[in-house]
Amino acid sequence: MSHEGESITVFSDYVCPFCYLGRHSLNQYQDSREEPLDIDWHPFDLRSQKRNPDGTIDFSVDDGKDEDYYAQAKENVRRLQEKYDVEMTLDLATDIDSLPAQLASFYVKQEYPDLWLDFDEAIFTALWQEGKDIGDRDVLLSLAADAGIDPEELELALDDETLREQVFAKFSEAHEYGVTGVPTFAYDGYAARGAVPPEQLDRLVEGV
Repeated sequence: MSHEGESITVFSDYVCPFCYLGRHSLNQYQDSREEPLDIDWHPFDLRSQKRNPDGTIDFSVDDGKDEDYYAQAKENVRRLQEKYDVEMTLDLATDIDSLPAQLASFYVKQEYPDLWLDFDEAIFTALWQEGKDIGDRDVLLSLAADAGIDPEELELALDDETLREQVFAKFSEAHEYGVTGVPTFAYDGYAARGAVPPEQLDRLVEGV
């Protein structure tokens, strides 16, 4: 899953605020390292219980998350925002479908690996700092153009059935690995779940 000393696997979904916070923690950890770690990003579908066979979301499906759950989640987001000194316009993104963003990101990571990190961070920023709907194709095509990727090429990719099958296979793989929540950071057979602090990522990677 990861190459020792080279990359850290990150299971994440763009609509998860803790994935955004976890990315900031990872960036802080990266800043403390002499050699940067590559990010082996592995998409995860936080909305899998609500997703219809055609890929659309049925927001009426009860996933067991009630008002208390969301209130607690918001509180945790705000606490970590302060801890990691992160600006966020939104606390939660319960009504946004990240599947188009995951498809776009997966395509870019495969075809333009050198541009992927900028594109990935732009998606997170668009949602959590600018409150944009990253399920909107036009938003993604604009972010792609900004990152130096041909938006027409990406638009074709978003309609590609093979790409969709590859991403859904990645979703299934995550469950087979035993990943039940995101973000999950994995390195050399060990894992840390949640927006853990940089020092915990250091222990994960260094094995201290």
